[in-house]
Amino acid sequence: MLDSLDRTISLIAPAKINLALHVTGLRDDGYHLLDSLVVFAAFGDRVSVKRAPVDSFDMSGPFGRKLPGDESNLVLRARDALRARFPKHTTPAVIHLEKHLPVASGIGGGSSDAAATLRALTALWGIEAEPAQLAKIGLTLGADVPMCLQGQPLFARGIGEDIERLATFPRLPMVLANNGVSISTPQVFAALERRDNPALPALPALSSIKDVCAYLTATDNHLFSATTKLIPAISETVGALHQTAARFVRMSGSGGTCFAIYDSDSEAQTAATALKQSKPDWFVVATNSVMEGADLGPHR
Repeated sequence: MLDSLDRTISLIAPAKINLALHVTGLRDDGYHLLDSLVVFAAFGDRVSVKRAPVDSFDMSGPFGRKLPGDESNLVLRARDALRARFPKHTTPAVIHLEKHLPVASGIGGGSSDAAATLRALTALWGIEAEPAQLAKIGLTLGADVPMCLQGQPLFARGIGEDIERLATFPRLPMVLANNGVSISTPQVFAALERRDNPALPALPALSSIKDVCAYLTATDNHLFSATTKLIPAISETVGALHQTAARFVRMSGSGGTCFAIYDSDSEAQTAATALKQSKPDWFVVATNSVMEGADLGPHR
């Protein structure tokens, strides 16, 4: 049965949080090998798609004006890659991106937008794609896109394509904070002093926030020192989060967004409120990690 023209599918493109990130090697093609423990937040961008007479794309939200609206945008690249793989599905679509995540901020915004676009258009166009097929398409768009297609806690290796989904993982109350800096990930990797670090420790059973934080203290984000060389202001964000009642604080990915983990939602909200008052120009949000992508499925 054909979908009605007024059917809209709307998905959250959640923030991707690198709880731990070890750089373990460098491939001949220039891609870095990584070990990463990843969770996804209940907060993120939103991608909405709908059938239309002609293709169109627009953006809104607090960070919508900071992205290009041309064919270089990962949302449109995802649309075109899906069509190239399934050429019979060329029905025009209007795509709207509501951008709530800072751009170039280490929390996978562009990759998550691309993943949400692939999922939404697959549903809109009635494409019966296997997860492995979408992951293969996603990898052509960026190493983080296959992870973002999962939308749940995972352990990633290689360049990000070797993914182990975690069957159980505790819900983490969190605050995300960014002091307004944007950072080029390739520049951060180029500034690394060492690329042959040890792998992440084997993952034990993690049933509580305390378990997760204990594990994280034995890990690192190997991009932090390189990022702070390029953008020393990242240390200010880490310091501000340490001044709250956080159980654990770290930079996510290549920065500049940092995260803090708390014992409860109320503690996270209190910390976010205080940080917003003292740093009104910063991006600050209280959220939590999700076991399976909250609000990630199609909405009609």
